[in-house]
Amino acid sequence: MLTINIGEDTYEVEHGTAIRELTDRYEDVDAPKILLAEINGKLRELHRPIEESGTLKLITARDKSGMSAYSRSALFLLMKAFFDVSGKDDVNRLKVLFSIGSGLYLEPRNDLEVTQDLLDRVDAEMRRLSSCRIPIHKRSINTDDAIALFHKHHMFDKERLFHYRRASRVNVYSIENFDDYFFGYMVPDTGYIRTWKLALYGKGFVLLLPTPGDPDCVPEFSPSSKLFEIQREADTWGAKLGVFDVGTLNDAIAEGKTQDLILMQEAIQEKKIGEIAEEIYRSGRKIILIAGPSSSGKTTFSHRLSIQLAALGLTPHPIETDNYFVDRSRTPRDENGKLDFESIDALDVDLLSRDINALLRGEQVELPKFNFLTGTREYNKNFLKIGEGDVLVLEGIHCLNEKLSGGFPKDKKYKIYISALTQLNIDEHNRIPTTDGRLIRRIIRDARTRGHGAQATIAMWDSVRRGEEKNIFPYQDEADVMFNSALLYELSVLKQFAEPLLYKVPRDSEEYPEAKRLLKFLSYFLGVSSETVPKNSLLREFVGGGCFGA
Repeated sequence: MLTINIGEDTYEVEHGTAIRELTDRYEDVDAPKILLAEINGKLRELHRPIEESGTLKLITARDKSGMSAYSRSALFLLMKAFFDVSGKDDVNRLKVLFSIGSGLYLEPRNDLEVTQDLLDRVDAEMRRLSSCRIPIHKRSINTDDAIALFHKHHMFDKERLFHYRRASRVNVYSIENFDDYFFGYMVPDTGYIRTWKLALYGKGFVLLLPTPGDPDCVPEFSPSSKLFEIQREADTWGAKLGVFDVGTLNDAIAEGKTQDLILMQEAIQEKKIGEIAEEIYRSGRKIILIAGPSSSGKTTFSHRLSIQLAALGLTPHPIETDNYFVDRSRTPRDENGKLDFESIDALDVDLLSRDINALLRGEQVELPKFNFLTGTREYNKNFLKIGEGDVLVLEGIHCLNEKLSGGFPKDKKYKIYISALTQLNIDEHNRIPTTDGRLIRRIIRDARTRGHGAQATIAMWDSVRRGEEKNIFPYQDEADVMFNSALLYELSVLKQFAEPLLYKVPRDSEEYPEAKRLLKFLSYFLGVSSETVPKNSLLREFVGGGCFGA
């Protein structure tokens, strides 16, 4: 017999008992459903047998891993319903492009017109399947058999993906007669998927899902049109370069096309930066405000934009908003009593506004320098006076927030939002979350510049994400322009740097499951040497060796 502890409860169970037999005892109609479980820190699907004594933790949609499983399972349910309603050929060409709001945006890859009537029929079929509580089966098959299976189903994206698979086996999920592959765990049956909405949008539709904060409710759909267009543009460029997913990226690498792909991607980004510089020049605006989430490449972007501005005859002057921190004794604290440096109240907004307006009037200003050792602002005779062809470049997490720039003349401001918006998916039904790309960038940079291990970076990532949700994302639509800093080829380069760091995460640590997930994710990519990456690439900010001191 095995001993399992769940909270204050202790159970004696036979070896091989399904986890679900225990978790079903904790189901409550008024509480979020239990979707997964952890046994001794190892994430497990509920159909798995219990094979060792230890502590079992219940995972619901309020947990990050639980919501990921819910979203993945809801997408599988959608694909099955679409298969039932519209047929095999259509579902094989239905691609998940990117996240939007609280959901996923999908488009057909053929001439199929997505109408409200079609969505209503798909939604009705999803609800029928959910009410039937059909088991979601999982089976492990030989990789060669998986390639043959997906070829038979005309899922050529998955066939191509597994051509580069190093592992000998592949997990295939099925709902009745519909097979698919998904990267990550699933719920046990279709009855676990109870909350979603479908909404027409663009040339396709959105699968809207609940959030961990309220797992039983789908938030109102209020998409960012600017963000949608920049993500849609990224997909279009990928198609033009012939790279649609990880499989086609690996094909390009295997065929010796890496250098051309890198140069074309870098040229596309440089052209975009040049277009932004020309727009600033034509507008005559004097204050450039740049904001974006962690590991978006803001610093390198600022350097490259400054070069483009200089090429147009302007003289850019960088002003670091961090130098306007209030003295540490006045820094606000968060709900846990810790100093909250990410709060806008940690900045002396009034002083920044006075200095910027004085510069615009042609006055000479002595700029402060914040001493992070003493926690105070200092003045070291750093004087600045700007002329007709000069522009001010401010970079910081609050730069799109009117609480920071509201005191600047409106007609003088040009706002830029930058983020690494992933441009390709694993395959047509498995997207690469934008946060994964940024986390991998951050792990590499933290190790190189701060001496932090991957474990430390993973441990603080949820806190970083909460800060972004509060301080950055609500203001992204304030931007005059959005810039996508992701590169199609980057994960093949980052793989070489990230894998050794992730392997160092201790197996008994809380961060190990995430490290393991990222290692599996990176295993899909063929590696590419960083030697072929240009010195001014945004990627150099993370891997080093750049011309901007990165």
